[in-house]
Amino acid sequence: MLDVCLLGTGGMMPLPYRWLTSLMARYNGTSILIDCGEGTQIAMKEKGWSPKPIDIMCFTHYHADHISGLPGMLLTMGNAERTEPLLMIGPKGLTRVVNALRVIAPELPFPIECMEITEPEQEFVFDGFRIEAFKVNHNVLCYGYNIVIDRIGRFDVQKAMELQIDKPYWGRLQKGETITVGDRVLTPDMVLGAPRKGLKVTYCTDTRPVPMIAKKALGADLFICEGMYGEPDKQDKAYEHKHMMFCEAAGLAKEAQVKELWLTHFSPSIVRAEEFMGEVRKIFPNAFAGKDGKSVDLLFEDDEK
Repeated sequence: MLDVCLLGTGGMMPLPYRWLTSLMARYNGTSILIDCGEGTQIAMKEKGWSPKPIDIMCFTHYHADHISGLPGMLLTMGNAERTEPLLMIGPKGLTRVVNALRVIAPELPFPIECMEITEPEQEFVFDGFRIEAFKVNHNVLCYGYNIVIDRIGRFDVQKAMELQIDKPYWGRLQKGETITVGDRVLTPDMVLGAPRKGLKVTYCTDTRPVPMIAKKALGADLFICEGMYGEPDKQDKAYEHKHMMFCEAAGLAKEAQVKELWLTHFSPSIVRAEEFMGEVRKIFPNAFAGKDGKSVDLLFEDDEK
C-alpha cells in the first residue's frame, strides 16, 4: 500500500484556506516529501503525520513557493531529536540552495545528503521502490517525479520443491538474489511467476504541457498535475509564465491513460477550483480538484477488495 497526501495545493502565495505546494507519500516504512512550500508543517500536523520520519525530500525547482518551508521543517525535525540522515534530491544547484537556506538553521543533529539531478531523465533506486525524475518546461530548471513500486511475480512453492531447492534459499530468491550452491546456480526466474502490476504516482507542477510528461505518466495510478489557471482568459498568462491550464492537464491525463487525475498548484485567483472541473471532466472524466489534505491509499491490484 502507498499512502499519498496532497499537503498543500497553492501556487505563488499561501492563503488562509490553502497552503503552498507539497506532497507526502509513505511506503513500507519510508516517507517521501516532494516540495516544501510555506505551511507544509502545518498541513502535516493537520493530517496527523510527523515530519521526523521523512527519509527523502525531492524538489521540483527552487522558486520560493516550493521550498520556502524547508528551514522551519529542518528545525522541527531537529527539535524532534532526529539523528537519521536525510536525503535530498533536486535539480542542479540543490547543495548551494540548501546551504543558503540553512544559514537560519545551521545546527542540526542529523546529516543531509544532496543528490543533484544531472540528466533530463534520471532514476534513483531504493529498497522496494524507485524515484524517477524528468525534466519539464518552466522558466527555471524544473523536474517532475514518479514514485514507482515494482512487483515481482509470486513465489511458486510447487516449482521450488520440484527443483529440489532447499527452503533456506527461498526467501533470498524471492528478493531477487542469484545463489550459487556448489556447481548449481539458482536464479529467481526458476521459482517466480510473471511480474505483477505495481504502483505509480506521477507528480508534476510548474510547466507547460510537454510530451515528456505524458511519456513518464503513462499508465500511472495517480497523476497529480499543475492546474494553475482554470479561467479560459488566462491562456496567454499560462504561455508567458510557463504554467498549465486545467484543460491542458486533462489532455495530458487522457494521453497518458492514467487512472486518476488530481489538479494542484492553483493560482491565488482561484477560490473554488471545482467551478472549472466541468470542462476538465469532458476531456478526462476521472479528474478531481485537489485540496489541502486530500489523501488516498493506493492498493496493489490483488489487495483491492
